[in-house]
Amino acid sequence: MQLLLKNPILFFDLETTGLSVVADRIVEISILKIAPNGDEEIKTRRINPTIPISPEATAIHHITNEDVANCPTFKEVAKSLAQWIEGCDLAGYNSIKFDIPILVEEFLRAGVPIDFRKRKVIDVQNIFHKMEQRTLIAAYKFYCNKELDNAHSAQADTYATYEVLKSQLERYPDLKNDVAFLAEFSSKTRNLDYAGRFVLNEHDQPIINFGKHKGKKLRDVLTEEPSYYTWMMNGEFTLDTKRTLTEFKLSMLGS
Repeated sequence: MQLLLKNPILFFDLETTGLSVVADRIVEISILKIAPNGDEEIKTRRINPTIPISPEATAIHHITNEDVANCPTFKEVAKSLAQWIEGCDLAGYNSIKFDIPILVEEFLRAGVPIDFRKRKVIDVQNIFHKMEQRTLIAAYKFYCNKELDNAHSAQADTYATYEVLKSQLERYPDLKNDVAFLAEFSSKTRNLDYAGRFVLNEHDQPIINFGKHKGKKLRDVLTEEPSYYTWMMNGEFTLDTKRTLTEFKLSMLGS
């Protein structure tokens, strides 16, 4: 089945130094660009993360510090990568929770402004979990009846995610072959920041989505507890989360 696309869509997967969006870095990125006419273009590149890869991460993706020692840093490829993905929608497996936030952090550290909020984002894992509750390896076996060789290599996982989505569309009549529909269906919350610290409630009001103030309106907390802003800005939160918080605070001052 060919996806019905208005814009090019990127299926992508990252391998990283660890699991922290704030502290860890990309060591491999693979992006499969699908054009509206169905043409495919794949780019896979290893990245020097400039920090050590954790042994736990290496045990999963088998990329060592020596493997990436002479590779370009993300900052060196950021501008050309941003140009290549400009105007594309996004799709991935667990991408909303992890891959997109850490990719945005890398762009921000590199000083390359990029905003995916106007893009449609499909998370194939969320579709899978709503329908079947499985891992990517099981999803590939379940939907495509294939074994996923080289699991946890960025390129293998990228192609598998693309194939799984197409098989999901064939299996479930209720799923529309429409990027906007799939993006909304696969989204669990309406995030203001990529890490999901702030989300919109049913009245489109920003609320806090973690910690002791979870469920409270962001405006109320910043008004009643001004030190909350300083605490977050000095804390171990993503650059994007801090930027989102600052933009909201400035909008309060201007309203």
